[in-house]
Order: sequence, then C-alpha cells, then structure tokens
Amino acid sequence: MAGERDSRVTKLDSRLVESFGDEWTRFDQSALSAVERQKMFDDYFSLFPWHRLPAGGGSGVDIGCGSGRWAAVVAPRVARLRLVDPSEAALQVARANLRGLSNVVFERAGVDTMRVPDASLDFAYSLGVLHHLSEPARAIKTVAAKLKPGAPFLVYVYYALENRPLWYRLLWRVTDGARRVIARLPDAPRYLVSQVIALVCYWPLARVAGVLERLRILPTAWPLAYYRDKSLYVMRNDALDRLGTVVEQRFTQQQIAAMLHDAGFEDVAFSDRPPYWCATGVKRGHPSG
Repeated sequence: MAGERDSRVTKLDSRLVESFGDEWTRFDQSALSAVERQKMFDDYFSLFPWHRLPAGGGSGVDIGCGSGRWAAVVAPRVARLRLVDPSEAALQVARANLRGLSNVVFERAGVDTMRVPDASLDFAYSLGVLHHLSEPARAIKTVAAKLKPGAPFLVYVYYALENRPLWYRLLWRVTDGARRVIARLPDAPRYLVSQVIALVCYWPLARVAGVLERLRILPTAWPLAYYRDKSLYVMRNDALDRLGTVVEQRFTQQQIAAMLHDAGFEDVAFSDRPPYWCATGVKRGHPSG
C-alpha cells in the first residue's frame, strides 16, 4: 500500500468532520454501479482540462476525498494522486475503495494543514468541500500555492440559486431551515430523517421529472430534476450529505470567479449544466520546462 501521513487537523469543526465520517461509512459507494459513477464523474469533470497535464498525468491532490469515489476514476489516469481528508473514518473507506492502486497516498489533514510543498502539483480538485469551510477564499489561495504555474484546478461549490426563480429560492429557504435542525441531531436520527426525506421527497420528484422529460415538458426549474436518472442509492447518499451538514455556504458564479482570480487563477470557466457550480481555473504563470 502507498504511504500514509497523519497531519494535525486544525480550524475544522469536529462535528462537521465526524458527520462526514459517518456519511462515508454508511455510504461507502459499494452499491454505486460503475456506469452511474462514470456518468456522475463526467458531470463534475466535464470542464477539466486533461490536456494540460504532463505526460503520464503528473501528480495531483483530491482535497476532501471522502470515500474516494472520484479518485477511483482519476488515479488510473495520473502518475500520483494524494487523497486528503480530515476524517480518519472517511480515509478508511477510501483506502478500501482504492486498494490495489500503488500510485495513491492518503493524508489525514485539512486543506490548510496538508503536507504538500508549494508549487509541486500538476493539478488539484475539490468537489463539494470548500462551501463547508469558514474561509473558502483562503482555502482556494492555499490550493493555488501548492500548484505549479499552468496547473489546473477543478472546484465544485454550492450555488446561490441565482439562476432560479424566486419561488425556488423561497423553497430552498424552507429546506435550509430544516437542514439546520436535522444536522444537529445525533448520527442515528439524522441518518433516519435524511433517508425518509430521500424516499418521500427526492425519489418521487426525481421520478416525475424523468417522466416529464420523456414527454418533453420538463420545466427548467423542477426541484431535484438532477436526480431523474439517478439511483435511489445516490439520492439517499445526497440527502444525508445535503441535510446532515452543520456548515453550508453558497456562492454566485461571480463570487466564485472572484475568489479564483484573487487566488491567482486565470482562464476561469463554468459548466453550464448541473451540478452548479463546477468551475475550473489555471494557475497564472507559464509552466516550466
């Protein structure tokens, strides 16, 4: 097995870390099919500039790796991949999911404590992580410092619903109020409530969206339409992920672009399809060699 490091986790809410450890222990991705994983991977990585990586794929980092579900697709395409997460429980799941891969390294750390030399990485990605931190702009600057000039960074953070109608945003406020209550429950009842919501809200809305799409009358703002072709397993996982988190921030495209530019990224681009917002940027400067 590849080497493992244990960095002291600081400035991260212990409850947040524990909740994600519980999530990935319950949803270790063993029930996720390879076809569905690849489809979701393509959604998130649609903008990633693979052509910018050096021959052999180079060395990169998965920040907030969780179960390692994305690393399982990325690792075979690159020379070396470091999986960083502050939760030891999550890392245990990631180790099991990536067993047999010799080019991965695991590190228990937060983005601000990972033991990565400055200007040493050929790429980085962080999906669904930075919006849970108190200072995401600072985290993006930390990532930029670790990248070589010309190296790409892929990031996904929750969107501020700026492309949705007023009624949709008001509905979100109701669900966010529920999240604030549910996220503070002990692990077992938090999980149970999230699963009930997946069954009575996510599943029916998603399946109706699928029918409406086949009839070619699906409204653009239909709630949870993203899950119309997803399995119940993915819905259950995402319900816990969405409702079980004590810290959540949301950002507009403009705000994300500003954070990336301020951190030293250029060629910033956004995916025009769900999930929103996935963005890429390239560290300013010219690659050496």
